[in-house]
Amino acid sequence: MNLQQLRYVVEIVRQGNHLSAAAEVVHASQPGVSRQVQRLEAELGFDIFVRTRNRIVGLTEPGKQVLEIGRRVVNDIAALNALKEEMSSSKKGVLVIATTHTHARYVLPGVIQAFVAKYPDVQLVLKQGDPEHICGLLDAGEADLAIGTETAKPFPRLVKLPIQEISRSVVAKAGHPILMAKTLTLQALSAYPIITYDPRYSGRWKVLSAFKEAGIEPKVVLSAVDADVSKTYVELGLGIAILSTVSFDPVRDKGLGARDASKLFASSTSFLTIRANAYLRPFAFHFIRLLAPHLKPVVVRDALRRAASQSPGAAAGALADTQAE
Repeated sequence: MNLQQLRYVVEIVRQGNHLSAAAEVVHASQPGVSRQVQRLEAELGFDIFVRTRNRIVGLTEPGKQVLEIGRRVVNDIAALNALKEEMSSSKKGVLVIATTHTHARYVLPGVIQAFVAKYPDVQLVLKQGDPEHICGLLDAGEADLAIGTETAKPFPRLVKLPIQEISRSVVAKAGHPILMAKTLTLQALSAYPIITYDPRYSGRWKVLSAFKEAGIEPKVVLSAVDADVSKTYVELGLGIAILSTVSFDPVRDKGLGARDASKLFASSTSFLTIRANAYLRPFAFHFIRLLAPHLKPVVVRDALRRAASQSPGAAAGALADTQAE
């Protein structure tokens, strides 16, 4: 067996079991990729993939273990290549960050501005998505860091380190009665059409949970994937929005007003997420310090070291220990 065969296995799964798409990514022919996978299966003595009419439809049970090993090997090779690049130049390279719209739009601009000033020869790549999508990109080795809020789906190979708490505010058109109400209550909010985040975001879960616990059924008229879209429809008078406080800027958001709703709705935790077996170059650690000064390199390395030494399912356990330090 060889590294290329494992890369083919990892890429086939990454491409949704589409052999032709995987072959295109690895710059090989489809028959060539198929032959190499079959040779690996013959050497191992078991099938990696489940096939129906010569089409790959999934992984066998032992195939799932091969995938896990393959991912680790491929990521470790990438880490070695990164180390090689670092030895030749510690201030050049590429840093891929997977993040949500809220973080890309409202949290990261100042961080990125400072980072680019110090590392002008490092290419920054931002990949946006919902919290689960960005963790999926990181898990698959398509990003170096992920920055976002909680996910419903567990990612046992990833280590989550808390950055900050994100509170909520009610955003409404200037002059709206809710902005002038003496006391902000769930009952008062439920009297108006509500715009909130898409179900893939923790902001949506926490807003609706608060209403449910109070026995109130809110009228959600629109779910949006980001705060800017939500504010656009608030401006049109479609309703009031319950959004991350950080996403409201009184200077930019002229014509709108906001009220703190942190006492009504639970906050979300913003996390920096890293693969447990990741090798981070010095400029990546600098980016992390700009984002979260409390995450010193020694803290991050210790969390990764603990996660890598534990079982995959316990990788996230490094979080609690890191928080205590």
